Amino acid sequence: MATIKEVAALAGVSSATVSHVINGTRYVSDGVREQVLNAMNSVDYRPNALARSLRSGITHTLGLIIPDSANPFFAELGHCIENAAFKAGYSVILCNTENDLNKELLYMDVLTKKLVDGMIFVATGENADTFKNLLELDIPVVVMDRNFDGLDLEVVSSNNHQGGLLATNHLISLGHKRIACVSGPSKINPSSKRLDGYIEALNTNGIKVDPRWIVQGDFHPESGYIAARKLLSLPEPPTAIFACNDLMAMGVIKAAKTLGLRVPEDLALVGYDDIELASYTNPPLSTIKQPKVEMGLRTLQIILERIKDKKSALQKIELPVTLIVRDSCGAKIDV
Repeated sequence: MATIKEVAALAGVSSATVSHVINGTRYVSDGVREQVLNAMNSVDYRPNALARSLRSGITHTLGLIIPDSANPFFAELGHCIENAAFKAGYSVILCNTENDLNKELLYMDVLTKKLVDGMIFVATGENADTFKNLLELDIPVVVMDRNFDGLDLEVVSSNNHQGGLLATNHLISLGHKRIACVSGPSKINPSSKRLDGYIEALNTNGIKVDPRWIVQGDFHPESGYIAARKLLSLPEPPTAIFACNDLMAMGVIKAAKTLGLRVPEDLALVGYDDIELASYTNPPLSTIKQPKVEMGLRTLQIILERIKDKKSALQKIELPVTLIVRDSCGAKIDV
């Protein structure tokens, strides 16, 4: 492997000049720069990226910690972040915690030791210690899709309460009064806010909230299937279900078909997230669209600003969501 001294000898300049061309640390005339670059190409010299990062303290690498890479929402969100980071000249190290708090803490430590310039973090739950550990890291951190009140952390999320309202109000507008909710894990901030939106919509429209209509899932399809089987076995089953993510909504569709019910003729359904698969279910799934691309772009913008200036003002951004109407919610009914 060629060395910087060989490049310098071939270009007729000092090793320091070659270093300045590589690192951009001092002005070098265009003519000399071209000589150095030609010499580098001639001997196939490739600068040692690790050595450069150790000298400069900048690795142009970001860490991304997500709770479940098998969930299409997080996979799509990660893809949006990686695309935006690549265009900005950054690489992304992806860490999947599988909703395991111990893995989450381990990855936080690993990424810090890998000298990433910043960390993008989607928490497994709402453990206060996890968020306090983030504050102690000496690198910029942006938390996505989660919020923990009272801690000074950069946050980019979507308006989950608004999403619960939109989904439930839409089903009410179609004539439904027996509307159930398949919620997510109770300790996950977005899930609880979606449920709050559902409850507020019912209360505002004078519909009594029946505790039997709220069944908790875990954001996976099987939990949606089990929850729907339970709901649809009630003496007075719901005519509509709001599932707090699209994967659970797909489980609801399977449960309805298993019981000989048609969606939307016998059961209206609205999901949440608008993952790519949502438009390919049978029937296509009405859902609440999270602005994944904008969330990724805003997150990257914030973390790059924080890398440049660690004293910049903290930002907490909550983006609006939208209702996407497809076939699963059906037409107006008389109930």
